[in-house]
Amino acid sequence: MSNLVFVAKESVAEETRVAASVETVKKMRGLGFDVVIEAGAGVLSRIPDAEYEAAGARIGTVDDARAADVVLKVRRPTSAEIAGYKSGAIVIAIMDPYGNEAALAEMARAGLTSFAMELMPRITRAQSMDVLSSQANLAGYQAVIEAAAVYDRALPMMMTAAGTVPAAKVFVMGAGVAGLQAIATARRLGALVSATDVRPAAKEQVASLGAKFIAVEDEEFKAAETAGGYAKEMSKEYQAKQAALVADHIAKQDIVITTALIPGRAAPRLVSRDMLKAMRPGAVAVDLAVERGGNIEGAEYGGIAEVEGVRVIGYPNMAGRIAASASALYAKNLITFLETMVDKDSKSLGLNRADELIKATMLTDGGEVVHPNFVDPDQPTVNKGDL
Repeated sequence: MSNLVFVAKESVAEETRVAASVETVKKMRGLGFDVVIEAGAGVLSRIPDAEYEAAGARIGTVDDARAADVVLKVRRPTSAEIAGYKSGAIVIAIMDPYGNEAALAEMARAGLTSFAMELMPRITRAQSMDVLSSQANLAGYQAVIEAAAVYDRALPMMMTAAGTVPAAKVFVMGAGVAGLQAIATARRLGALVSATDVRPAAKEQVASLGAKFIAVEDEEFKAAETAGGYAKEMSKEYQAKQAALVADHIAKQDIVITTALIPGRAAPRLVSRDMLKAMRPGAVAVDLAVERGGNIEGAEYGGIAEVEGVRVIGYPNMAGRIAASASALYAKNLITFLETMVDKDSKSLGLNRADELIKATMLTDGGEVVHPNFVDPDQPTVNKGDL
């Protein structure tokens, strides 16, 4: 009997993405899965139900989730959704686990084996499963597009018979995946681009894209990167020196894009009202960290705020604003991970709990929260035979 994969329609209003593409449905069928897509799941990603059906899926309802062995989602399931899954089901999604321990406990009580795609280790083997990179890449691109749409001047320099239009100055704060794509996109559009980051390795990457690197390059800066490639939180002293340098630089910019996020923490405040006040009228700022409290003072979740004469864009789920592309990449991340759970010969589902990818991403299993970052020391042990 084939294992059943259920692809849910996202219930969060602002979520436009879907967890399967036509291509990944075909791959799941090839792996021996029966696939049910909840009706309308792909509409906002420009994938009509008929295309899923042509790829071999069945269109169903939320009630079909009850029989699923694997549930694929974009966002962590809600309480109502969890109640509709069978005990023992594998649930894979972007789980946003930090600060949401109650939701993890709820999944554990329901007997779900859940995986957080954003906890995928950044190793060579897992590159094609790295959801943070695939989605941040698109978010960085879209941040520039949104800024250009709001900015009421041209981005490239234009020399015309009527006069010269100067190139816009774009400053990108944070040169991770999102920041680097923002730099590349702004450069393609003809802007003069500069960028900053607390990681020393970023300097060469920024320069390779043709942008100018801005940072206080002292001894603390030289050691400001974790083994996993993330930025460390800097000392108050360094932050003050960097803020002074950045404040002077921001005053000369037309567009500022902030991308700074530290896993499990509130977003660091990078741009103050005073910094915005120093920018010229009509300047634009984009806060890609608005879902974690924001990098820019005065940014408003879900809209464009006028702050000291600067239009600050605070759209959440920036990658979801280009849902068709974002869903295609996310679905690819999911199927590549799901393939590691399938025996290719017997085409049967089976978890190797010793696998480093499984260990790094598994949140709940067998009635318990199992990920070391989220285990409650007072968590009662569950009798596995009761599940």
